[in-house]
Amino acid sequence: MAAMRILALLGAASVMTIAGAAPARAHDASTVVASPRATYSLNPGWRMTTGDIKGAEQPGFDDAKWRIVTLPNAFNEKQAFARDIRELSTGITWYRKRITLPAGAERGKAFLEFEGVRQAAEVWVNGRSVILSENGAMAFGADITPMLRPGENLIAVRVDNDWRYKERATGSGFQWNDRNFNVNYGGITKNVRLHLTGKLYQTLPLYSGLGTTGQYVWAGDFDLRARAATIHAETQVRNDGDAPRRIGYRVEIRDREGKLVGRFDGEADTVHPGSTETLSAAARLSDLHFWSWGYGYLYTVTTSLIEDGKAIDSVDTVTGFRQTRFADGMIELNGRVIQVHGYAQRTSNEWPAVGVSIPPWISDFSNALMVESGGNLVRWMHITPSKQDVESADRVGLIQAMPAGDAEHDVDGRRWEQRKELMRDAIIYNRNNPSILFYEGGNESISDAHMADLMAIRDRYDPHGGRAIGSREMLDSEIAEYGGEMLYINKSSDIPMWAMEYSRDEGARAYQDEHTPPFHTDSPDYNRNQDSHAVEDVRRWWDYYRVRPGTGERVSSGGVNIIWSDSNTHFRGDNNYRRSGEVDPVRLPKQGFFAHQVMWNGWVEPEKPATHIIGHWNYAVRTAKDLMVVSNGESVELFLGDRSLGKGKHEYGFLFTWPKVQWRPGTLRAVATHADGSRSEHALETAGAPAAIRLTPRTSPRGFVMDGADVALVDVEVVDAQGRRVPTAGHKVSFELDGPAEWRGGIAQGDSSGKPRPEVPVAQESIPGTTSHPGTARHEDNYVLSRTLPVEGGVNRVLLRAGTRKGAVRLTATAEGLKSATVAIPVVLPEPATNGLSPDFPEHHQPGLLTRGPTPAGPSYRPTRSTILPSRIVAGSNQAEAERSVDDNELSRWASDGKRETAWIEYHFDRPVTLSEIELKLVGWRSRSYPLRFTLDGRTVWQGETERSLGYVGQAFAPATGRVLRISQTGPVTDRDGFGNIVELSTARQAGDTGANEVPPGWGLGIVEADFHGPAPRD
Repeated sequence: MAAMRILALLGAASVMTIAGAAPARAHDASTVVASPRATYSLNPGWRMTTGDIKGAEQPGFDDAKWRIVTLPNAFNEKQAFARDIRELSTGITWYRKRITLPAGAERGKAFLEFEGVRQAAEVWVNGRSVILSENGAMAFGADITPMLRPGENLIAVRVDNDWRYKERATGSGFQWNDRNFNVNYGGITKNVRLHLTGKLYQTLPLYSGLGTTGQYVWAGDFDLRARAATIHAETQVRNDGDAPRRIGYRVEIRDREGKLVGRFDGEADTVHPGSTETLSAAARLSDLHFWSWGYGYLYTVTTSLIEDGKAIDSVDTVTGFRQTRFADGMIELNGRVIQVHGYAQRTSNEWPAVGVSIPPWISDFSNALMVESGGNLVRWMHITPSKQDVESADRVGLIQAMPAGDAEHDVDGRRWEQRKELMRDAIIYNRNNPSILFYEGGNESISDAHMADLMAIRDRYDPHGGRAIGSREMLDSEIAEYGGEMLYINKSSDIPMWAMEYSRDEGARAYQDEHTPPFHTDSPDYNRNQDSHAVEDVRRWWDYYRVRPGTGERVSSGGVNIIWSDSNTHFRGDNNYRRSGEVDPVRLPKQGFFAHQVMWNGWVEPEKPATHIIGHWNYAVRTAKDLMVVSNGESVELFLGDRSLGKGKHEYGFLFTWPKVQWRPGTLRAVATHADGSRSEHALETAGAPAAIRLTPRTSPRGFVMDGADVALVDVEVVDAQGRRVPTAGHKVSFELDGPAEWRGGIAQGDSSGKPRPEVPVAQESIPGTTSHPGTARHEDNYVLSRTLPVEGGVNRVLLRAGTRKGAVRLTATAEGLKSATVAIPVVLPEPATNGLSPDFPEHHQPGLLTRGPTPAGPSYRPTRSTILPSRIVAGSNQAEAERSVDDNELSRWASDGKRETAWIEYHFDRPVTLSEIELKLVGWRSRSYPLRFTLDGRTVWQGETERSLGYVGQAFAPATGRVLRISQTGPVTDRDGFGNIVELSTARQAGDTGANEVPPGWGLGIVEADFHGPAPRD
């Protein structure tokens, strides 16, 4: 790298403020430094039709009868959530658009940027093919300069979204084009841009189609206390002219208010015709705001090519600066340990009746709710997330794990080459987004050789980004930088281990509990109501929290709950969509959302006192309900009116329960007392009879924009005379829409035709009316697009899509027996397009959120116990394998030889040690309960039967001191699944249950890992 020459670090006297400055999207022409470069949105004004039509790529083809659409737009979007993923329409879709370039553009270069098309797209300009993109998962670009002509130009795109699409050159399919999880909304489903540059220009980060890498900005040499770092900026420069040019390189950095906080130059260089060079510069900056969880602080870094003292090409890169570290089994962000807790979310991230075709503010709305729930990480699944969602996570302060493309297993040959190419493209395209902390090499383990392939790509294109690369599983990889299983608890003292999909149970938002219509008990076990789903969330998070940082040498770095929002993918419950979300498809919270808020409000340990009563308090007379409260307090007392119901039973760290509480109307209040003596409380109030409808609109920061793509949300509630939502209301509400907007509706349990669900046998112990058998609702349309929609739990939400003209938008809601409601939604017009080129970018109006503030100072956890390592191990049998029981490798194990007299193992310490807990990962942990005895120097310190678990079991006992700990099996074991039928896992091998297939039950003692703990170290 050439030596850098710093021009200036601007002081207060020279700071420039740009009023109302809005950062451009990364790699767009700068909005703050003027240059001849220009970027336009091509989203408005396309004509679209379905069917394979001969000659549709030709300029003279008559498309007058085609439908006019604004991108992004999937031809089958209306089927989102109305159909089984496997029944979504496929076929050929054509899109056509006419543009006229501004004067002078013919002297430079013109590039198309497609953020993504599903599945394969061939693009023509003026009848000439310019690019074929087939992977259906990533952005691609095309140099259309040679195809352009004076006056009007035609862009035509043919899209094929066949599930069985094969790559033309090789005949290979794509592993991620999968009917199980990659929902198939076909067409141009993401944004399209046109970039106009001079003959000498900064390239775009679009390797597919252009072979270029664009800009790369990163920070290093952090001084966190002084809020200082060295900022580096590189850019790839191409000279497509016919003469060498001497070019300078300037970097300007502006904060979120548009204030110039740094400007520095790199050394000038000569760029020869036909060559590509990389220019770079760096400078030390202080008083920086570091990007953090819930603190989406972003800077605009403008890189300019300077010739004769003028900027001839300026590009904005919106990015943030943060420090990371992945070591000692933990993750650090800005010097502070963070245990990840969040969601494994389908990359489609879709909504009813619009699919993936949503505006940026909706992405921010959804992603900000994840942060509000306490989530700090979203793990997108299988497919690279859209650029819109990546940038949204930057703005709201949500850490991301970014895959490229895969399914459930490793591959080879051409399919592995496809995965490498996709990872390359995704890294280049997204390497300036600070929220990405993890690159995911696979949704299931890949070979170390393949991980090395991906690591080499990361090291070539993003060597300084502070991002770990790993894969699901890969627990014993020599090179992966993180790992973790799908459901189970992993610990490590080396690379971080976090669970990538846990708590897979389902529960529709309509099914509140077994006492509230439409009445729902858990049947099968995973098909839950909201009350039990929330409790399951608490139980499953406790598995990870109890082995959090601070609990020993080997710890869990957390996990992500599958999924965030109900998804039109991979169902297994009643409906034709997955209902594992903590919010429903229109992002209305379920009870699990609030449970997570309580448990997840700190970096490791909860940092804010919080309490939540699960459910509602409107029931029939004589109802007796088990009450449950989630709290991070030490104890919780429940009050009904002024009468105490006593303190709840405390279990799973955060759950407090009261059995069979007799309902009576009034206020139910939970008061928690915390370790520091502070209190938190939550109350539920009995609502009165349903009286009226209330409508509440939600729009983007600049309003409801008539650009043909914006969406307004409207919440509809049934309230009592005092304006309180009635949680038992299930009224069907009819809607009437007036004005320049399109009805997209909402979602609810049932079918808009009114047809009943099929009759099925009901178990004797079930409550009549319970929906309890998988598949009974899989052919229902879920009221998608219906003008009549029931509320669920007293609330629902509908979507309206913007038109393209002026006029008032009014929505009226009516229901039998209720006072109707009307809401008027003001509209605004976008900046007008000229000759098919639009200067309007909705993401420019998204300010970003700083809700949690900067990374807090001080530690995020306190040590709760110490770990003591043995110096020697003696086993009753298979002595050569005994060390495997403490080797920090969860794919190795020690097991006895199946004889009663040899089912023991001893751990010797080189000095007397004080122990108070033994933590074990036992062979067959999910299905086996072991009768064990622990003795220390011959004295029994614990005897009993271990629980079946999802990983580790911890057996605590009174502190005892000694030098030899013996673990002995005292009785035979049998196999019995303790967690119901987890349908995704058909074998113990898939479950990662080390040794369960090889070590038979009976007198076989098998230990995967053993940890020995004593009291917490003294300060």
